[in-house]
Amino acid sequence: MARAAVSTAPLSRVHSPTPSVSFHPLSQLRTHQQRRPLTVASALPEVADLPGLSLPAAAAAAAALAAAVSLSDPERRRKAQAEAVGGGDKEAVRAYFNSTGFERWRRIYDPATDDVNRVQLDIREGHAQTVAATLAMLRDAPDVPLSGATVCDAGCGTGSLSIPLASSGASVLASDISAAMVSEAQRQAQAAAASSSPEFRMPRFEVRDLESLEGRYDIVVCLDVLIHYPREEAQKMIRHLASLAEKRLVISFAPKTLYFDVLKRVGELFPGPSKATRAYLHSEKDIEEALRAAGWRVKNKGFISTQFYFAKLYEAVPVAGGSS
Repeated sequence: MARAAVSTAPLSRVHSPTPSVSFHPLSQLRTHQQRRPLTVASALPEVADLPGLSLPAAAAAAAALAAAVSLSDPERRRKAQAEAVGGGDKEAVRAYFNSTGFERWRRIYDPATDDVNRVQLDIREGHAQTVAATLAMLRDAPDVPLSGATVCDAGCGTGSLSIPLASSGASVLASDISAAMVSEAQRQAQAAAASSSPEFRMPRFEVRDLESLEGRYDIVVCLDVLIHYPREEAQKMIRHLASLAEKRLVISFAPKTLYFDVLKRVGELFPGPSKATRAYLHSEKDIEEALRAAGWRVKNKGFISTQFYFAKLYEAVPVAGGSS
């Protein structure tokens, strides 16, 4: 499933560098590209290749377009998309990532593929930074060594996190709502196994939505998935994921702030050529409340932003594991 962070030459082969990060209790991690700051509306799936907007210009554009946004075509388009597949957000997500969305996001996630535009290239970097920051969080946890740990990668996409976890010796369940994504992740894992270290353990791949996941794991990770679900559904999913985790729960989400909400709404007025699923922003308060309700607390925080991608990254532990 879609997840959310180089070379400056567009459409060139990209190798996203691992960001230099540090973590400490309740710290605020921020990883940035070494170029101009966040300037453009939307870092969300299915954003079009928009021209750059400065912060004042974005605010002015939002004010000018406020009435249009409230009645904008994207909402009607996405409602029609959900109705076309006979359901709500989950059915729309499944249908999208098994069809046009699969090919689009397969290209975005694959650093060997040049067939991407500059927005997709930027989102690729943002996602790569989120994966790298997640690995850094998990490798910095001395009480849960990755080698031998059981990990559930919920919403594994094409395996961008599952494969490096498996290379670290973790026993990974890689699941996704999209059968096409799971098939691609399995293909990439098989290719990686041929050149991986002796520690590599082939992940177990399953086609599942988040609600149907079961079992118990040392670590549960869910990256760039909550963006597809509204507040109430996202909170239920967090509580369910927490029920599967023993020691660590790592989640990412697009943060809901006035600024990011304006950028998202402006960006939705300029859709790309393929249809998008709905994109939901979530407040930190709502995410933390859902974790507390499940008996978990936030230990580490991260924030990843590129030009078109932004995500909060939370590492949570059981409340019984220590004081806030």
